[in-house]
Amino acid sequence: MKKDTIQLIVILAVLAAVVVAIVLFMPHDIVTIYNWYKEHLTYGTILLLMAIESSFIPFPSEVVIPPAAYFAARNGDLNIIMIVLIATLGALLGAVINYVLSLLIGRPVVYAFANSRIGHMCLIDAEKVQKAEAYFDRHGAISTFLGRLIPAIRQLISIPAGLSRMNFGTFVLFTSLGAGIWNAVLAGLGYWLSQHFPEDQLLAQLEHYNRYLSWAGYALAIFIVLFLAYQAIRKRPASQQIDTNS
Repeated sequence: MKKDTIQLIVILAVLAAVVVAIVLFMPHDIVTIYNWYKEHLTYGTILLLMAIESSFIPFPSEVVIPPAAYFAARNGDLNIIMIVLIATLGALLGAVINYVLSLLIGRPVVYAFANSRIGHMCLIDAEKVQKAEAYFDRHGAISTFLGRLIPAIRQLISIPAGLSRMNFGTFVLFTSLGAGIWNAVLAGLGYWLSQHFPEDQLLAQLEHYNRYLSWAGYALAIFIVLFLAYQAIRKRPASQQIDTNS
């Protein structure tokens, strides 16, 4: 067996062990997660939790950025702009993990993992991976940007990017832009909540507004698609537009 193959198997085994440990031992109760996070809120925990949220490990992102922005606005211990930047870096790290793993192990192993018990523990199945691939095929490289705004696609869009061997620089750029916009929206929500609700109502309000966040993501993605389409049509040569209309 080749040395590179052995190294890859060892890396995958270690990653699998880490995933299993996180899934098994990480609290699944959102209240427990929220209370722990509130007590350990730093830029480091924001980075870590956003990296987890952006990878294939299930994690409620609504308890990361909005509370951080809420307490930053209330207490001033953290800076909201830095929260957005650190959260975007964390999201990028998680996305890169998905990208690199997909690039290294290929489609058969990805689908085998999605259909495995561990994959199901991570809330992944073949249908979700197929959905992410179909979205990537329809929209091309820009899907890594748009996908960061859409629930159920956000965490998995990096997988088809890796499978298709998308240019890594383009992947990093589009992922960072999409994640940055979405994180800014979440931070804005946290700041708004800090002006209107006391701390003991924060978690309940986050759960209440979570569905509105999903709608906001879809609306942002649709707006960006329409804007890009408008820009493309506007920049076409006049002769080409005449030929199309004739």
